[in-house]
Formats: sequence, structure tokens, C-alpha cells
Amino acid sequence: MAYLNENYLKLQAGYFFPEIARRVREFCEANPEAAKRLIRCGIGDVTEPLPRAAVEAMKRAVEELGHSESFRGYGPEQGYEFLRSIIAQHDYRDRNIEIADDEIFISDGSKCDCGYILDILGDQNKVAVPDPVYPVYVDTNVMAGHTGQGTKDGGYEGILYLPCTAENDFVPEPPKEHVDLVYLCFPNNPTGAVASRGQLAQWVEYAHAHEAILLFDAAYESYISDPEIPHSIFEIPGARECAIELCSFSKNGGFTGVRCGFTVMSNSVLARTENGRRLPLHPLWQRRWSTKSNSVSYPVQRGAEALYSQEGHKQVRALIDHYMGNAKLLRGAAADAELKAFGGVNAPYIWVETPDGLTSWEMFDRMLRELNVVITPGAGFGAQGEGYFRLSAFNSRENAEEVARRLKNL
Repeated sequence: MAYLNENYLKLQAGYFFPEIARRVREFCEANPEAAKRLIRCGIGDVTEPLPRAAVEAMKRAVEELGHSESFRGYGPEQGYEFLRSIIAQHDYRDRNIEIADDEIFISDGSKCDCGYILDILGDQNKVAVPDPVYPVYVDTNVMAGHTGQGTKDGGYEGILYLPCTAENDFVPEPPKEHVDLVYLCFPNNPTGAVASRGQLAQWVEYAHAHEAILLFDAAYESYISDPEIPHSIFEIPGARECAIELCSFSKNGGFTGVRCGFTVMSNSVLARTENGRRLPLHPLWQRRWSTKSNSVSYPVQRGAEALYSQEGHKQVRALIDHYMGNAKLLRGAAADAELKAFGGVNAPYIWVETPDGLTSWEMFDRMLRELNVVITPGAGFGAQGEGYFRLSAFNSRENAEEVARRLKNL
């Protein structure tokens, strides 16, 4: 009989969002009338149609594949040059950040890259994550065997948790102790917090002092409206030598179902071998892709390219304005209901303190039962998430307005 990967047995529960879906399904089956009124403000999935520029570009690309003279088979594992070059130029060099085309790796999303990146990193690394945090960062390390057993508070031995609280504006400070790998996400999921240039500079300084690597998840950077807030870790001097950036078209271009993102792997990022050699990660990441993937489909990459066109840019901006309009409505409604709320200004998430000492899952049940609104319990993001819940602005304007009305009756 074949052996299984016993690291999966360490996982303490089903993946967080399927667990929410299970509870909602059971509620709807038991309450069919309430189910008709149900509005989901939990999972961060987009709701609005794809930008037309992307749709038309994908149609043209599919038509190309239907003719012998323009047919394409396997593409470059790293991604097509037309997409890598426009990303490097528009997202980086136009912002005075020196990123080369070959430092862009196209993938099917930043969530996937969070797990894929562990293929080239050793299990000796001491890992630090913010708390609360996007669960994928922790779970992928558990699956890869980079942690010990689970603990009573829902964490795992071997991981250093960095508390994110209202007192530090949900931005963790570098630890006193040494770590090798740090996950950072700004604008943050779930809290909606953003990190200042000075705060990110502290992390880059820490990474250089400890020869650590920062895994910077920038999936929500397009939602930043404050001109003082960095969009990329590479805006910080010295970050090229210590950071890897994960990016996505899911939340700006609505590609959650289409699937496309990219990783920025600088040629300057080094890691060490057990015998002390310092080697670049870029060729290992290239080898990982050439061995395990054939990249993203040609039509999808053409669709992503179209988001950078003049029309595509306008349509992406309209999507972001729509969701941030929802965020403003929901944050205001939470305040009207005398709930303490954070985020929702440079991010599409509102992080809300539960009232009356309720746990986050008790608040989930109350919102589901009394308002027929699905939220995300903060406890699912880590021990520091207890006592909070997340509201997602990814919804229609009609639904956001209705949720705002219901919140006033809480």
C-alpha cells in the first residue's frame, strides 16, 4: 500500500472557506424562506462582469487558435513575452522600479504561488506570519512539512505568529528573534490595513540583517488610493535583494474564475544551502516552472494583457471604484450600528469588532440567523482574529445597500 503525506493529517480543520459554505448550506436547507434573502459578504470573490477589453481580447485569441496560420501550442513556461513585458513596464518601470521582463513569472494566481514557492525553499526555514492572516500561508507550510503539530489556539508549532491588533494598526513589527521567511500582505487580507513606507522599510532592514526573505502578497495593491502608501515592496530601497512579490489579476480585473497572476522573482534574491553556499532563487524558480507547468493558457494571457490597454485600464478602474463604493457603504453602516470598524479605505475589506463580547463564530451565527447575511469569522484567520469579523465589499451595489440597511437593525 502506498504511503500518504502525513503532513496533511496535521491540518486541524477543513479549509476555512469551505467550512463557511457548509454551515451556510445547512442553514439554507433548514430555513428555505430565509435562504431567499441571503446575501454573502464573506468570501472575497468578485461579482461584477469581466472588463469588456479582456473579454474581446480572449475572443480574438480563441479565434486565432482556430486557424492553422495563427495556431499556437505550448507557450513559454514563464509566460508569454507580450504579457511579462507590459507588466514589468507598467507596474514597475513606470513607477521607477527596476524589474526586468525575465523577473516576471505568469501563473494561475497568487493563491497558487503561495504554495508553489515552497517547492524551492527548504524545510529548515523558520517561518513568521502575521496573525490574523490569510489561511493559505499557514496551511501550505503545514502541507509541505515546515511546521510541527497543531496547538490548542489553532496555530502550529514551529511558526512564529506576529500579532496584528488595533494597538499596532494591524501592521506587525519585525520580531526580536531570527526568522528566515516572512509573509506580509498589504493591503491586508483580512483586516484591510495598509503599511506605510517607513513600516515596510523596517521589514526590509530586518530582512537584510537576518538574511531573511519577505514573501509580499500584493494582490490588493490596485485598491490603494492614498498616494503615500507603497503599492509594491520593491518601492523600498534594498527590497530587490530580499523580497519576492506575489500579484494577481483576480481582484482588479475580476479574474477569480479566469485565473491569472504573476510572481516577481528578482535575480538578486539569494538563499543558502546546508553547506553555506549562497545561490540565486531565480534559476530554481525557472526550473520549477519548466518542470511542473506549461503556464497559463494563451487566451487568458491575452485577456490579462488587455487590462493594460487604455480601455482596459478605464474598465478596471470602474470595477475598483464600484467595490470601494461598497466598502464605504458597509463601513459607514457598521459605524451607524455602533460597531467599531477598520479598513475599507485602501482595501475592499472591513474588519469589524464583535459587540457584547460575542465570539466571531457566535457573530457569524447571529448575522446569518437575524440578518441573513454571511460574514467571515475572524477566528478563522488566527488567534488574534477572535473578536472580529470580516465584511467583503465584493458584491453588487444593490446587495451592499441592502446589507447596510440590515446592519442598522442589528
